[in-house]
Amino acid sequence: MPYSISRFGFVVVIATLCFAPASRGQPIDAPVDIGAQLGAIVTKTKIPGMAAVVLKGDQIVAQGAAGFRKSGSPDRVTINDQFLLCSAGKAMTATLAAMTIEDGKLKRSSTLSEIFPEMAHMDPGWKVATVGQLLEHRAGAPSDLDRFWTMLRLVYSRGTPAEKRRSIVAKILSQPPEYPPGSRYIYSSLDYFIICEILEKQDGEPTEAMIRSRLWKPLGITDAGFGAPGSQGTIEQPWGHWGMVFAGHPVEPGRFVAQLTMPLFYGPVGAIHMSVIDWSHFISLNLRGDPENPHRNAILISASSYADLHESHQGTFYESGWILLTKDWANGHRAGDTGRVISSQGDNGFWHCEAWVAPEIDFAVVVVCNQGGPTPDKAASIACKESLDEQIQEFATTKVR
Repeated sequence: MPYSISRFGFVVVIATLCFAPASRGQPIDAPVDIGAQLGAIVTKTKIPGMAAVVLKGDQIVAQGAAGFRKSGSPDRVTINDQFLLCSAGKAMTATLAAMTIEDGKLKRSSTLSEIFPEMAHMDPGWKVATVGQLLEHRAGAPSDLDRFWTMLRLVYSRGTPAEKRRSIVAKILSQPPEYPPGSRYIYSSLDYFIICEILEKQDGEPTEAMIRSRLWKPLGITDAGFGAPGSQGTIEQPWGHWGMVFAGHPVEPGRFVAQLTMPLFYGPVGAIHMSVIDWSHFISLNLRGDPENPHRNAILISASSYADLHESHQGTFYESGWILLTKDWANGHRAGDTGRVISSQGDNGFWHCEAWVAPEIDFAVVVVCNQGGPTPDKAASIACKESLDEQIQEFATTKVR
């Protein structure tokens, strides 16, 4: 990988010295067990299971798990079980893009015509689209391809995940953009398929390998992966469950529905799985790297790169995998504080997750469910909201150590 050994070694050493205690979840005081609270929410909302972590800076102050890996089974969810992050994984891919920009191989202003001069089939409308616009969902991509038939063909076709993404990107860029690049916001996973293709051209490796080596390894994340967690015929990890049609019905990993809705080629775009503890390592990285955190400590990427990832460049509510909000409870009450919150969320109809990060008060909550809840009235969304509200009320106003 074209990433200097000396620089990588420096990053790993610094990450180990400054961040490893948090990444291993070993606070000075033992974290509060919130399993009973989560259990009450699971019972009330009738979702299969959930897990949560509360962070103050680089310390886990509370954690817990409740419910079952599969509805109707006796196998209980544990704090180390793996959950699908769905679109919340985009923030990791955006962080990898920030690393590539810091390496001098890209700019946010780099255009597709500059990056892919050899792509003769590119529609002229795409040539001015930039890396920054792709990260912001403002580049011109349609909300999706002809999803069912495209997914079915790709799932059962030959080729690596990177090769399958490449075929998707070739199809997208051969057609006119849905709208003029930069003119509007339309959420689309296709933007991040193009980002993956850009990163793979610059670094010569699959995006999955780069995420493992450049992001997960320095954070001590060793058990994460891509696609649905677990394996067919076992309940060694949680199963996803339908959130709408057939609500609560389990989806076995490796079976047709799991392959169609959680395909491996979606990995860096919407099919990363890991434990809530491991996800909290990445969330803590962003909590402490944020420009509004009074205890700011930028690790792995520079302070200015965190600002690029967390602050709107076009006055919109979305940037680089993060939803940008303000909340009264998140106000640090310093001059200029506004209660700014960044939130990473994902749902594919079978899994649901939310991370709420309040930099001004050095606080974050991370919640995962093994049932989909794509709309606010669905059980998983309600469960996440209740857990978030409880943890915010109990821990957000406590003085940060």
